[in-house]
Amino acid sequence: MYGNAEEVVGDLLKNTRNKNALFAATKVWTYGRQAGIDQMQRSMQRMGLPMMDLMQIHNLRDWKVHLPTLRQWKAEGKIRYIGITTSHGRSHADLEQIMRNEALDFVQFTYNIGNRTVEENLLPLAADRGMATLINRPYQRGALFKKVKGKSLPEWTKEFDCRSWGNFFLKFILSHPAVTCIIPATSKVHHMQDNMAGGFGKLPTPEMRRRMLSYMELL
Repeated sequence: MYGNAEEVVGDLLKNTRNKNALFAATKVWTYGRQAGIDQMQRSMQRMGLPMMDLMQIHNLRDWKVHLPTLRQWKAEGKIRYIGITTSHGRSHADLEQIMRNEALDFVQFTYNIGNRTVEENLLPLAADRGMATLINRPYQRGALFKKVKGKSLPEWTKEFDCRSWGNFFLKFILSHPAVTCIIPATSKVHHMQDNMAGGFGKLPTPEMRRRMLSYMELL
């Protein structure tokens, strides 16, 4: 699924001095117990890590088979945290049932200023169950940028250290109390730098979040 990304990360980590400052995460995305074990072992070998901070079952694929393996690996110290992900809104109901019935450390799902359905169930449930959240598709696959194309940032966004529309969308997500981390995907360095900048400075207050929503609804 990630091409040679894990190998590239592994090469970069060879020259990284403080590996303890890193949080390493990847996913298992296959059918069958042994196939899952083989895939996870390859990922750890490619990244050159004796222990993975977070291993996730991606898009609920064969999760009933993989979850016991992940729990065993966690008990053995091979991984620190276990999680389950979905990148499809149609799977949110299934994920919700898993979250209610299973002990997980992390869950991953879609949330952005244009798609806020998880505010009703998944985000409150994660907070109640003590599960960290990883948020994917923060830009609604680029649709949010198309919506604001050619428009300047409102002056009031300076109140929460917003310097770009990317910052605007990320800070809205980060300011939700049940959000732990956002994972915006990109292949461009300047986009990555802008994404990282969204994690610094002040965050919108609840009142400012309402103002951000009102602004987007007018576009």
